[in-house]
Amino acid sequence: MYSKFRSRVQKILAIPDTECDAFFSSEKKFRNLKAKEYLIRENETCHEVAFVNSGVLRMYYLSPAGKEINTMFFFENDFATSFQSMLLQKPSRYFIQALEDCELITVAYDTLQNAYDHSHLWNKFGRIIAEKSYIISEKRIENLLFLDAEERYLNLVKTYPKVFEQVPLYHIASYLGIERESLSRLRKKLSQPKTIVT
Repeated sequence: MYSKFRSRVQKILAIPDTECDAFFSSEKKFRNLKAKEYLIRENETCHEVAFVNSGVLRMYYLSPAGKEINTMFFFENDFATSFQSMLLQKPSRYFIQALEDCELITVAYDTLQNAYDHSHLWNKFGRIIAEKSYIISEKRIENLLFLDAEERYLNLVKTYPKVFEQVPLYHIASYLGIERESLSRLRKKLSQPKTIVT
């Protein structure tokens, strides 16, 4: 389980196993979440980042009307956390919930900060992760602002080709900012063969 974590780290930045173990081998925790259990709830302060060894989680918030709005999915080999809450050590506005049984490796905020403070490689790793998180967030905003529903759907399929195998349609519809029925019509339309005019 830990080997997958190290493999993922090294795909992002070539950090030697010895330096990886020096900060995390004794500090990591293994955690299992059952489907529908929470990694974090709204108004809780996030004190850890979780590596998804297996399973899928969703991040969502509640609208003023009480509707659940999905903003992100975390798949196998992703790092899951409420980044703003963790970095600022302030209460989160989001929930992170398991959509299926998940195996996680969690690392505490203080452990991460210690690694950043004492290793230039881990400091660089933290910067890369922060940059990736920012880009994902900005692309999410741009998708909602500048793309129509069909374009958002096609972009999701391209980015996460297995999303429909792991995430229920009503959660995907929420993420895309459309109703479940609209998503079903869109998928039906795109699955029909195009007529070639000769």
